[in-house]
Amino acid sequence: MVFFFLCLISIVEVFSASSELTYKGGSYVAPIIKHIGLLGLGVFLALVTLNIKCKYFKIATPFLLLLSLATLIWVDFAGHSTNDAQRWLSIFGLQFQPSEIAKGTLVLATAQVLSAMQTERGADRHAMPYILVVCAFIIPFIMVENLSTAALLCSVIFFMMIIGRVPAPQLGKLIGSVVLAIVLVFSMVMIFGHDNEDTSPEGQLTEQVDGKKPVKTKNGGMLHRFDTWKSRIDKFSDHEEIPPEKVDLDKDAQTAHANIAIASSNIIGKGPGNSVERDFLSQAFSDFIYAIIIEELGIEGAAFVAMLYIILLFRTGRIASRCENNFPAFLAMGLALLLVTQALFNMCVAVGLVPVTGQPLPLISKGGTSTIINCIYIGAILSVSRSAKKTSEPQPMKVATDNAAADDKETNV
Repeated sequence: MVFFFLCLISIVEVFSASSELTYKGGSYVAPIIKHIGLLGLGVFLALVTLNIKCKYFKIATPFLLLLSLATLIWVDFAGHSTNDAQRWLSIFGLQFQPSEIAKGTLVLATAQVLSAMQTERGADRHAMPYILVVCAFIIPFIMVENLSTAALLCSVIFFMMIIGRVPAPQLGKLIGSVVLAIVLVFSMVMIFGHDNEDTSPEGQLTEQVDGKKPVKTKNGGMLHRFDTWKSRIDKFSDHEEIPPEKVDLDKDAQTAHANIAIASSNIIGKGPGNSVERDFLSQAFSDFIYAIIIEELGIEGAAFVAMLYIILLFRTGRIASRCENNFPAFLAMGLALLLVTQALFNMCVAVGLVPVTGQPLPLISKGGTSTIINCIYIGAILSVSRSAKKTSEPQPMKVATDNAAADDKETNV
């Protein structure tokens, strides 16, 4: 039912928020028909996945790892670039993001390592090195073009290690190493990055000039994303109060119009299809769809959407607790954490709590690869619920009969 409600909200809100695509394509129904088609394909693949037994997921792990590694290397050297990010591959005219496949594959591999190395006192101390080795082949290639996805994936893997009872001293050392790495990357971004971009409503980057000489030049090669990251950090850390009449909507269009959408909802919302800011937000149907949901459905609608993800996490936890074997339990929790953590990232961006990350809202935002892969994740969770061996539960009727027999025996005595 959670999956059904998320898909229903997605159809309504994507249809409402796709005005930009309508203007470009000249058709009101073309964008939503395409989205419904992708959702239909995703639901079909979810039904196929839920009929696959959990043991076959283990068999697919090495093949998916090889596929993920090959496509990630391919996209870094020959991928298609959109909005200054080289994240897409095109095969036979079909575009997809290899990072979406790699996320689920890494969760699958981590679940397999944790389940194989469980002891009575928790995970074996060699489990973390194996997980880190697998991550070292996947995460760096994602981080080059999509730092937010790499950070999201690292968070999910860390949560899985906590659930898998990896020894606390190892987790402490890992946190220390990650903090040092974050400080190093942050320092490099602030030193080598150039905050010289002007974000137009279309999300395009323009270079600042002073007369005939440019003030700064953009980085090229592997460092070209440093400019975008530094700009986002500077914008988020700038807490100077700006009067409404002095806000530059051309320079910071996405954040400004998202704030306007939330503020103009008047708590109760404007009603489905009555958004105004959808015409000004360049990614209203994707990265900032939660702002449109708040504008149209109000605080109650936004809370309902957030509650759906919370229910998804708790229901998956219930499914995992009933599994007799460790692998299906870890797999289900990892996939649920992946969906819910990404949803949390997207919501925090929409309301201005974290810098812009470019993460869509799972199962609601308009997308191609992400929509289909997220549906497959739901199918895998349902497969665990359906096919994983359950723990033995007490039988009330048998217990009651045994108690009655004992009472009769006591009476006879």
